[in-house]
This record gives sequence, structure tokens and C-alpha cells, in this order.
Amino acid sequence: MELELIVFGLITGFTSGFFGIGGGSILIPMLLLVGFVMKEAVAISIMQMVFSSIYGSFLNSKKIKGLVRDGIILGIGAIFGGLVSGYFLPSIPNIYLQYIFIATLIYTIYTLFRAPASQDVEQEDKNIFLLIFIGFFVGIFAMSIGIGGSLMLLPILVRFLKYDLKVATALGLFFVIFSSIGGFISTSIYGNMLYYEGAIIGIGSVIGVYFGIKVKEKTKATSYKKFVLTLNLFVLIIMIYKTI
Repeated sequence: MELELIVFGLITGFTSGFFGIGGGSILIPMLLLVGFVMKEAVAISIMQMVFSSIYGSFLNSKKIKGLVRDGIILGIGAIFGGLVSGYFLPSIPNIYLQYIFIATLIYTIYTLFRAPASQDVEQEDKNIFLLIFIGFFVGIFAMSIGIGGSLMLLPILVRFLKYDLKVATALGLFFVIFSSIGGFISTSIYGNMLYYEGAIIGIGSVIGVYFGIKVKEKTKATSYKKFVLTLNLFVLIIMIYKTI
């Protein structure tokens, strides 16, 4: 099982770096397929996000201007949202968590399909309170279904706040630092964390995220958008199959 978990970590880390996601959208279906129940998969997913998001964001911050500023503001809201999520998670049946996950994927696919692959709009400083508000509510729902928040945050950043897609994915991964730490603390307090499995996958994800970011930097914007949409469609199919 340890080798299997390391492989899961490598795959999850690569997708985290490339797509700017926490990795839950990839990791949770894989864990469900090998026998973990939804709440166990959520806990493991949250822990590995801490590993991949911190290292991946460190790499991204070297090349993207303003990433740290906007990421911290969103993260302030996200960490409180992640803390609140631990109160809701134990009381929600596994099947309802899967329905919420599916609805989130459908929403993301629809909004990204209509958004441009890249934007040349000059980036202005966004309203601090708006970013905190967005971070808080995304943090609540994201941690309740075991994802870092990028799946919900990405379409908001690209379509409504007019971020370039690649910048938005990097910001989404930075956002995951805060939401995952909040979720990790909350899940641990309520006794639902699986530390051993989460640590093994987390170590593998650190290696994977490095290569994911390197490949992303060399990918054209139009192709990158297609890859993001394909990822979400793939995960949606798996989740529908597992849920029906």
C-alpha cells in the first residue's frame, strides 16, 4: 500500500503544480477506487495539500509579480473558512459530499469553457475585503469536500476578476496553503485525520509538484486551457461513475 500511496502522491503533486489545484480532485477519486471511504479520502487529501501547496507556491512566487500579496489576502479568508469546515464535515453523509463535489466540477467546467485562455488586461490591485470574502466562503466549501479550493476559485479569478489563466492557477495553489492548513487543524481537532497515509502521499507530491510547474511554464495558453478543461471532465466522469 505504501508504494501505491507514493505513486498517488507523485501524480497528485504533478497535477497540483501544472493545474494550480490542491490535488483533491485527482487524489480523492483514486483513494475511493482503492477502498477508502469519502471522509478518509478527504482527510488524506487535506494533509497532502499542505505539502504540495507550500512548495509549489514557493516556486511560483519567484516568477509571478503580486502573487504573494493577493494570495495572502485570499488566504486570510480561506484559513477561517477552512477552520469552520471541520464543524460541518462530520455531520454530512458521504454521498452528499460526493454530490457537492460533482456540482462544483460542473460549475468549473462551464465557467472555464466560456473564459478566454489568456488576458492582456492590466492587473490592478483588487479590493481587499472582496478577496477576503471570496476566500472565506471558498475555504468553507472546499475543505468540506476535500479540495484545496482552486476548482471553485479558478473560474472566479479568470471570469470575474480577469486574471490570466496561468496566473490564476498559481494564485489558486497559493490559496490552497491557507485553506489546507485551516482544514488540517480543524480535521485533526475533530479526530478525522489520517496522518500516516497523508504524510506518505505528501512526500510524493512535493516531487511531483516541481515537475508540474516546469511543464506548465512551457505550455502555450490555448493548450493549457484545453488541458484544464480535460482534467475537470475526466474527474467529473470518475466521480459520477463512483456515485451512481
